[in-house]
Amino acid sequence: MSSEPGMGFELPLRMLMVFRAAIDEVHAELAQAGHPDLRPMHGFVFQAIGPDGTTAAELGQRLGVSKQAAGKTVESLERMGYVERGSDPRDARRKIVRLTARGTDSLARSGAAFDRIRARWADDLGPERLRALEEDLRSITPEDFFRLDVPGWFGGA
Repeated sequence: MSSEPGMGFELPLRMLMVFRAAIDEVHAELAQAGHPDLRPMHGFVFQAIGPDGTTAAELGQRLGVSKQAAGKTVESLERMGYVERGSDPRDARRKIVRLTARGTDSLARSGAAFDRIRARWADDLGPERLRALEEDLRSITPEDFFRLDVPGWFGGA
């Protein structure tokens, strides 16, 4: 592939490839650390649940999927020990989904893995080039870059 005019598809594909490479590396590390069943979509789910928990309906809205799809994902993650459901202290009729210690551990481990990947990229590219790349990407992406609806955008959770 070249940078010839008419090759506009290459840049987004390269960005997707670097995203995929980083995600695959993080998940390989997570598997070695005792989290072999986690999938990339689960990270979005954990972020959407947040530190205070959420309902299945709210989770579906945040992820851009149906309440049923969110509920199915919650059931699967509950069986694996990453989330638990409990009563909402403000409204006993509502069930709140919360991360368990296992879910929180996986998030901490993935954050540390992403930091290691970024440090390696700084070594490979040089810290100045990596900072410039990050600044350039910030300048061409929306400010609300952290969108949790990617699973729904890709076709469901």
